Order: sequence, then structure tokens, then C-alpha cells
Amino acid sequence: MRVPKASEAGKELFRSVLPADPRVEVKPMFGNLGAFVNGNMFAGLFGSDIGVKLSSTDLAELAAAGGGPFGPVERPMTGYLTVPQDESPAVWVRRALTYVASMPPKQTRAK
Repeated sequence: MRVPKASEAGKELFRSVLPADPRVEVKPMFGNLGAFVNGNMFAGLFGSDIGVKLSSTDLAELAAAGGGPFGPVERPMTGYLTVPQDESPAVWVRRALTYVASMPPKQTRAK
């Protein structure tokens, strides 16, 4: 499985579309970035693609606007779509944050 690396410009763009919210944590992931709230990822960068996790209603709306699979071609991430180039990523990232923040915090696994 090939994992494209994000450019520094792509990482800067990704960070710039994240809401200024103290709950948001950005972590490196396989040469890319993920944005988390309460331990759950709500947005990610995969190469030059920004993907967001949305409710089923918002997923349908983003798909209709041209959003496609997010992540490796062989195994796209369930519940996430890529934000099309002609859409505002900041709008979709905010919607993703709102949706994922409503979920229970991710439980840490016992070691």
C-alpha cells in the first residue's frame, strides 16, 4: 500500500483550515497529519487531500459536491470523504469537528 507524503505547503494549508479551538490536537500520521478532538480524528491530510469525518447527512452532501474516498485507494477510510478542490475545506472541517466532538471520547487501550 502506497502512502503519499504531504508537502510542507500542504501541511501548512491543513493547519490553516483547522478551527482555533483548544480541544483540537494535530498529530503526525505516516508522513501526513491528523486533527483530533477528544482522541477521535475528525480531519486528516493524505498527500495533498484533506479528508473529513462527517454524519451520514453531511457525507451525502459532500459526495454530491464531488467528495471522494479518503485514504489509500486499496483501503479508503470509512466515514471520511476528501474535500474537493473547489469546495472550502475550512467549512467542511468545522462541520467535521462539530460532528466528531459530539461522540464519546476515545478510550485508551489497556496495555
